[in-house]
Amino acid sequence: MNRFALLLVLFFAGSVQVSAQDAMALVSKVKAKLDKVKDYTASGKLKTDVSFIKIPDSDVQVFFKNPDKFKIKKKDGISVLPKGGVSINIGSLLVGENFAAVPAGKGTVGGVPVSIVKMLPLAEQSDVALSTLYIDEKNLLIRKAVTTTKQNGTYEMELNYGKYASWGLPDKVTFSFSTKDFKLPKGVAMEYETGAPKKNTPATSGEQKGKVEITYASYTINKGVSDAVFK
Repeated sequence: MNRFALLLVLFFAGSVQVSAQDAMALVSKVKAKLDKVKDYTASGKLKTDVSFIKIPDSDVQVFFKNPDKFKIKKKDGISVLPKGGVSINIGSLLVGENFAAVPAGKGTVGGVPVSIVKMLPLAEQSDVALSTLYIDEKNLLIRKAVTTTKQNGTYEMELNYGKYASWGLPDKVTFSFSTKDFKLPKGVAMEYETGAPKKNTPATSGEQKGKVEITYASYTINKGVSDAVFK
């Protein structure tokens, strides 16, 4: 290899290393912003759109305690959310430091410029295979996340921000997933409006999407949340 070719190889190798370091630095800044929230209690509205389950829109309370305790409590029944390696809480994607961050270009989400970063978990036992974060670098906000798991399919979150953006907390989260990967908790196949038992009707063939939306009305931040809430 001549000297010019060697210099090119070293230059590109160095550029990749610096770029990966920049991606990790960006993720670390976002995580540091989210880590300012030690706990919160929030009120909001839960809307579930899953073809084979009938669930009315519900008022909910949402509880969080750093780093990864998260619970949704409905006033009129049990919350039905996809089970698996992904939570509807965005902070769960950044728990711990055992991952590699790889830059994946630029884009836009809802007209907002974002940097795209792929997160590769390093722990073999992790159910998460890959997470792609769309980060609003200017405001250090995750605008979108797409996560692929080994056992439970692929999930997508889109986040809209408003008056709680300085805490990294969204006004609205839209969580979508493939219904073929949707897993009902035991004993939850029921008609929520009447309380009458309902057979679990299988989804029709083909790819269908389910969606869960939480629109937050207010947050109470860093005032303390008991561990008993999450039991």
